[in-house]
Amino acid sequence: MNIIWSGPSTAERNETVGHFVASHIGIERGFEKFASMAVFDGDKMIAGSVYHNWQPESGVIEISSAAVSKRWLTKPVIRAMFSFPFDELGCQLVVLRVSERNTVMCEIATRFGFEAYRIPRLRGSSEAEIIFTLTIENWRSHRVNSKESADGQVHAKSA
Repeated sequence: MNIIWSGPSTAERNETVGHFVASHIGIERGFEKFASMAVFDGDKMIAGSVYHNWQPESGVIEISSAAVSKRWLTKPVIRAMFSFPFDELGCQLVVLRVSERNTVMCEIATRFGFEAYRIPRLRGSSEAEIIFTLTIENWRSHRVNSKESADGQVHAKSA
């Protein structure tokens, strides 16, 4: 697996990752003012994460992710995905918004230590949204951070 980071200095690549994520999670309008992380298996993008709605004064950022393969969520990728908001940006809280119908993602978020808040009708009159929050303390104490992963190295590339 390879990770490729994008942002304003790599706008075209950033937009490609943003479109990938938006189209897979049903956000037609896309994202504004964001950075992204793409996960490649060989030369095929299999997943992406978009970092958006950053509030530096409160240390909060939102992450939206999508994947076409279950293979992307390795320990090294997870560490990289959360290192950006917590270590690089200095965030104290990460927010993840998930449809109540996406039970797989809800289970994953719960396993990672996110706290869940169900908001009825937030996705329309017939669908609730779960607002998941992950504090830096919960992230730091998660078992994925306890020791080096045995499932291989991830090579991060930037522009």
